[in-house]
Amino acid sequence: MDIIFWIATNVFGTPAILLGAIVLLGLLLQRKTTSQVISGTFKAIIGFLIIGAGAGVIVGALNVFEPMWKEVFGLESESLGQFLGQEKFNAQYGSAVTLAMFLGFLINVLLARFTKFKYIYLTGHMMFWTSTVFAGVVVHTAGDVPFWKLVVFLSVILGLYWTFQPALTQPIMRKITGNDNIALGHTSASVALLGGLLGKAFGNRANDSERIKVPKGLEFLRDSNVITALSMGALFLIGAIVVSLKGTPGAEALVKKAGDQNFIIYSIVQSFTFAGGIAIVLMGVRMFIGELVPAFNGIATKLVPGAKPALDCPVTFPYAPNAVILGFIGGFAGALIWLVVLGNTVSYIFVPTMIVLFFHGATAGVFGNATGGTRGALLGGFATATVVAWGQFVMVKFLLSSTIPDTAMWAADSDMFIIGPVIRLLAQLLF
Repeated sequence: MDIIFWIATNVFGTPAILLGAIVLLGLLLQRKTTSQVISGTFKAIIGFLIIGAGAGVIVGALNVFEPMWKEVFGLESESLGQFLGQEKFNAQYGSAVTLAMFLGFLINVLLARFTKFKYIYLTGHMMFWTSTVFAGVVVHTAGDVPFWKLVVFLSVILGLYWTFQPALTQPIMRKITGNDNIALGHTSASVALLGGLLGKAFGNRANDSERIKVPKGLEFLRDSNVITALSMGALFLIGAIVVSLKGTPGAEALVKKAGDQNFIIYSIVQSFTFAGGIAIVLMGVRMFIGELVPAFNGIATKLVPGAKPALDCPVTFPYAPNAVILGFIGGFAGALIWLVVLGNTVSYIFVPTMIVLFFHGATAGVFGNATGGTRGALLGGFATATVVAWGQFVMVKFLLSSTIPDTAMWAADSDMFIIGPVIRLLAQLLF
């Protein structure tokens, strides 16, 4: 019993070690060299730990952003309440999340092997965030769910989602790529489908966005780090100027946070800090997923002849580069509108996560263009902002308020917002 307790505490109870063990097993089963095994295992563990560091940076910047915009709208500042936060949630439930992600992937492979849905989901970082957010919804809904019940529940949900999501988007994906070689495996699937439907209903396929020439001066929009810093910088700057001019007690308290530094400059630095935090998190996710996915890709390929890889959303971008830009423009415009609407109606300060708005809006733009041309691309982007804005409000206030509402502000995606209420309902029924 002492040995079992030690393993439960130090392996299953330490997410980074459990993740490293899974990667180690996968590499050993593929008979990788000693150098590859050591390198892959260590990089996976380091990458997972980097995520926690980046999350702390992001939360620090958001602690300036949220009260600033509440002051802009004249709302009483309110905290998110008592919640675990990503770092504590990882410490308590990270092992269950990691194991569920692994088992869910195996279910995906088995379904692909024995059903007609030959899609294997390979967008690893989305696998991690989807598993984490869904786990947060379950724990918020049902409390401290027993380890294995949480693992089994998440594994089944994730395995089904990763199998059928690519199948739902494949009909339009074929139009985009002109073949059936690859599929979309990404949490933007819901807004991509919505963009395709809106494009078909209100667009004009004859007005293909690719007939428009985009100036080379806008190529910086393809860099997500630049987009995040620029967009959040604009929002921080506007908020800082308004707060500096208001002179209310709340505004003065915010200005004092800058110390001897000018509050506007301080706020701009916070916007870059936010972008840096996201870059840190993404670097960590890429590092550990870069080792986790290859550890099982070879096995999956051997087990499922004829399988189609379901890949990250940027695989669609080369087919309609102009639609990518139009989708983001539609998403950014929608985000500004919903920022004002939500702030003045339900007193919620929407944090427009530019990573989500860009990648999801761009994907929805490509899908919208495939069915409705330029208008479809813009509508797809606006639909993305609508789902993300209202989805974030519901997720933060009602589905994750006691677990990881901070993560919902910057890591939750379109599909998670759509499926989240279903997860809550199932958790209420089962737990």
